[in-house]
Amino acid sequence: QEQLVESGGGLVQPGGSLRLSCATSGFVLDYYVIAWFRQAPGKEREGVSDISCSDGDTHYQDSVKGRFTISRDRNTVYLQMNNLKPEDTGVYYCARAWGTLDSRHEYDVWGQGTQVTVSS
Repeated sequence: QEQLVESGGGLVQPGGSLRLSCATSGFVLDYYVIAWFRQAPGKEREGVSDISCSDGDTHYQDSVKGRFTISRDRNTVYLQMNNLKPEDTGVYYCARAWGTLDSRHEYDVWGQGTQVTVSS
């Protein structure tokens, strides 16, 4: 079964760090883009960062550049989040799309999400 499972969310103070994990199974990760999305209460889902697992290319939303780092180790994709801000609060999802950052299909498998709360 093709599956993505997120973990690593939690409550953290502003300025703190978290590392999210997206464990993949049931398919060959090399052929896919893995993206992290987030959705805050009352807001639309937005893309945060993505990685092309075939060539390692990465992309970040402007608001997280310099603070978040996406990486891959075998069948898991990580999102290291540093210097967290209250506006980073939301449910974080990972999703897969066939292809590369320049040419990808639609996102067809999603994880269940993990809650990140940044608050003092």
